[in-house]
Amino acid sequence: MQYEVSEFILKDNGRGLIVNVPSAPVMSAQFHFRAGSRFVRDFDKKWETAHIMEHMAFGANNGFATGSDYDAVFTENGAYHNAWTSDVSMCYVAECASFEWERILGLQKSAICDPKFTEEEFDAEYGNVKGELTGYLSNANRVLWPKISQNLGDNTLGYQERLEIMPNITVRDIRNHYRDTHTSGNLRFVVAGDFTGKLTRLRELLNSFELKIGDRPPLPVDEMHSFAPFAIRRKDVPDITFGWTMNLPRRLSDDEDTAMSVLDHILNGTLHSRIQGEARQKGLVYGIWSETSASEHNSTWDFGASVEADKLDRLFDLIVREIKRIQEGDITEAEIESAKQYALGRHQMGIQTVGQLNNWLANRYFFDGRIEDFAAQPDRIRAVTKERIIATAQEFFSVNCWGLGIYGNTEKAVAERLNDKLSKLF
Repeated sequence: MQYEVSEFILKDNGRGLIVNVPSAPVMSAQFHFRAGSRFVRDFDKKWETAHIMEHMAFGANNGFATGSDYDAVFTENGAYHNAWTSDVSMCYVAECASFEWERILGLQKSAICDPKFTEEEFDAEYGNVKGELTGYLSNANRVLWPKISQNLGDNTLGYQERLEIMPNITVRDIRNHYRDTHTSGNLRFVVAGDFTGKLTRLRELLNSFELKIGDRPPLPVDEMHSFAPFAIRRKDVPDITFGWTMNLPRRLSDDEDTAMSVLDHILNGTLHSRIQGEARQKGLVYGIWSETSASEHNSTWDFGASVEADKLDRLFDLIVREIKRIQEGDITEAEIESAKQYALGRHQMGIQTVGQLNNWLANRYFFDGRIEDFAAQPDRIRAVTKERIIATAQEFFSVNCWGLGIYGNTEKAVAERLNDKLSKLF
């Protein structure tokens, strides 16, 4: 896909990327604020404020009496809108046919700059959020991983805790959170589509977003530490879901992150990978994953799967064996080359649509302001070496900051037994 990307700084210090994709039939837009739950006032008591506000994002505003009225106009030509929140972020998303890009951005402007946050819509979305969180309590990973993050040191809450403190929130908290976070300097955006001959009008429209003057807050810092193995017992859940996390107290470089992605593929990326491939061949597990991520202050390497109880020990023996081989430098150049070729192919397929291009750029830009070069990524993949893979992986073990949690019809003694197996790697 051919495109041109440029950064545009708004008059009040908001900034974003304009991505011109000649002849694109679709426009894709994302508007991002650091406005997630970690930026809520008294977040330990009112954590869900940001989430409820996200649900109200396309409600009543200065042009529409209700969210239903807004939605009817927004979607009349097939356009799509949504919003999402995380511990850190709140993001407004839209896609539309290229012929109505100006109308849709104008409607997004109304939602972002002039929300009403009515009592009636607060009551409705409070109920919807409560139902959403209640549903997550039946999802093993939704219950397990927040607990793992908490034990590791993340200042976050689990879904049951979030439900218990929801009654503390009022519509005034929603309005306060909006005023605190939706400021001019906190706004970041990526708008992608065919803007050939229309860039002046697009810049004018973006500059008309009126928000209170303010800065982009820094990302929160948490102090991570190892934790004792734990089990969340659910007698009615036969499979055992596990999560194993390791932490580095620093951000991985891009080259290190790419190297770890290659390693994760070697271990668990396909049905012929070292761990997942052998586990499937032996009937130990349907699927197992591993993933490395780099945040501003920490980096994590995580493993997880759902396993029948009587197969847990054999699976963990396999994991330990293959990780130990990595620690000892037992990786072949053929394995690395194969994983790199896979990564190159997946990268090449990564921006088949305007929306995919938008997401690819936004993921990094919203994080640290960097404008990724899609064409440069293949060189980074090709540059991965055996030495880089081994050194980066070994650092996770030398730091020795990690922990294990399990969920299902099980008990703490099982977690402790599995933890003992993993401890041999540190």
